[in-house]
Amino acid sequence: MVANPPSPGADSEVGQLRTVVLHRPGDELRRLTPRNNDRLLFDGIPWVSRAQEEHDAFAQALRDRDVEVLYLTELLAETLGDVEARQVAVDTTLANLDLGDTMRRYLQGFLDDATPEELTGHLTAGIRNDEVRGGFGLVTKLLAFDAFLVDPLPNLLFTRDSSVWVRDRVAITSLAMPARKRETQLTELIYRHHPRFSATERILGHHFEHVEGGDVLLLAPGVIAVGVGERTTPAGAERFARQVFDTGLAETVLVVPIAQERATMHLDTVCTMVDVDKVVMYPNIAHTLTAYAVTPQPGSDPAAPDLAVAEPEPFLVAAAKAMQLDTLHQIDTGLDPVTAEREQWDDGNNTLALAPRLAVAYERNDGTNSRLEDAGIEVIRIAGSELGSGRGGPRCMSCPVARDPLG
Repeated sequence: MVANPPSPGADSEVGQLRTVVLHRPGDELRRLTPRNNDRLLFDGIPWVSRAQEEHDAFAQALRDRDVEVLYLTELLAETLGDVEARQVAVDTTLANLDLGDTMRRYLQGFLDDATPEELTGHLTAGIRNDEVRGGFGLVTKLLAFDAFLVDPLPNLLFTRDSSVWVRDRVAITSLAMPARKRETQLTELIYRHHPRFSATERILGHHFEHVEGGDVLLLAPGVIAVGVGERTTPAGAERFARQVFDTGLAETVLVVPIAQERATMHLDTVCTMVDVDKVVMYPNIAHTLTAYAVTPQPGSDPAAPDLAVAEPEPFLVAAAKAMQLDTLHQIDTGLDPVTAEREQWDDGNNTLALAPRLAVAYERNDGTNSRLEDAGIEVIRIAGSELGSGRGGPRCMSCPVARDPLG
């Protein structure tokens, strides 16, 4: 970590990136098999050593642009040095009703005896039945030898989903899929107990209605778009809007319905920002994507305002209006509808802006990258043949903690 880290906070998607949280692929990915990868939300079985090489190159590309890179597991291990945080982590993990009392008591001692680094490994890579076998009761005798008592968390790679910084506060999200529930609990633990973040004010929380960070775009200071679809629910979007209004973090939330299918699981799989007035967007849905502008109801209690919900408008129109722009410019994914569909699937839309007109993207999406460069965007190309097996690009794999403000 740097000696004098920048103050955390972000008010946009494109302000100069200063600090980011990543998760380097590890043993949790080595736990994926053809029998469990669907349940654990991976489309394929990655070649882990190659994924690590690709991720290391991604992290180095950020460092080369003076971005401080924090690693999630290092933060977690440092957090678990705190007695209270450690107890919360163990208790939360052992709350799984499938364990049974005998196995739960054994695992309590097993986890209590672990060092912070060992405990971090158990919590992220999981614990298999055969790793604790030896007469520990009915559960261990009846479960398959390779069944997981504590599931691995392969989706930790996608640090964007479990938290979002909105100005100087961090929103702890609530992940919809059971396979990812513990991710946001661990993230909340870090922000609550790690000395670097313990003084930060938090909003939302893992126990609230479902909101995932991939559905949240900070379009401009005070203007936030929230996708509602497979992962973020309407109730989650409403909760998010109320909290950012209550705390003065935003004036407008654009709620954007998106198709509930795997290829478009989050808003950032079809649209990301690459400049203050430019987005890269999947053209096959661009003209059907709509947005409901949500604002505090005039005259209601400022401490707990009612919500005014406008009639839906085309997304680009509603966004430009809320951002006070004449036009929010669209850069299409791909070069034609067929290429666009392929490159959208390969995360061509899922770019990470490091500054206005500077973005990281997967190198394989040639058509999209060419369009970005034609529009004046400098593209930092990274390899992603293995990183992309979980269906996520550079934005999904990064949680910006500090950006220079735009406003």
